[in-house]
Amino acid sequence: MTLRQKASVRKVFIYLILIIMVVASLFPILFCLSASLRTQEDLFQNMFPFSLKSLIPSAATLENYTIIFTKYEFWRPIMNTLIVTVFTIIFGCILNSMAAFAFTCFEFKGKKILFPLVLISFMVPFEAIAIPLYGVASDLHMVDTYAGMIIPAIADGLVTFLFIQFFKDIPPSLVEAARVDGAKWPTIFTRIIMPISVPVFVTAGLMIFMNQWNAYMWPLLVARSKEIRTIQIAISQFSGERSIQWTYIYASSMVSAIIPICLFLPFQKYFVEGITAGSVKG
Repeated sequence: MTLRQKASVRKVFIYLILIIMVVASLFPILFCLSASLRTQEDLFQNMFPFSLKSLIPSAATLENYTIIFTKYEFWRPIMNTLIVTVFTIIFGCILNSMAAFAFTCFEFKGKKILFPLVLISFMVPFEAIAIPLYGVASDLHMVDTYAGMIIPAIADGLVTFLFIQFFKDIPPSLVEAARVDGAKWPTIFTRIIMPISVPVFVTAGLMIFMNQWNAYMWPLLVARSKEIRTIQIAISQFSGERSIQWTYIYASSMVSAIIPICLFLPFQKYFVEGITAGSVKG
């Protein structure tokens, strides 16, 4: 076998592996889409044994999407989740970026203690603090309110660490020049640091968005009334004690997945820039 033939075989093998990985990655989404376009009877009739009929609806229908939005008012949890997510992103980016700016540009007492605590904070599983946090939220009368879902999620150690790593790459001479010109710290942060930190702000916003959009345990504890339930809680309501509406679950899951995908794709470039910033030194 010549070198050219070996190279061709290697290339075919690589493409084959990539195709298998793509199919394996997209299969859950394609199956979910297919199931959301079927009736409950059609879904289970062709499920066993698994075959091509299990993936192709006998008669595609949008009835499941119509029912979840009309009968179950699925638009309400979507709006609730958007409200919680948008406010968490705004206040989360502001608060965590300011904390990171302080850690990067200032020397203060307790800095060597506080910084490790920030790192430890995102290593602790949320389940470990959920009950004590609920007690605090209850004492502050934040249970069953939007504030109860937003405020605990604003401070995020991982997002703060991401900002710190990005701010460390900003030349200190830029800040020093602004100080020499008489600029105050709020002006430096808003007029100099923020405009050149767009990638990390987009990355932080997307990270907060995904955390809030997929949040289940905390909204389950805090959001008692139907009026403020978020999208993941609403999806779980289709699973009852006596029956599970699988087609409604698949339809609502597709709606839940489409919104983050549509948001992520336009900002993918900034997300990659923000994640990789500070990873290479030299």
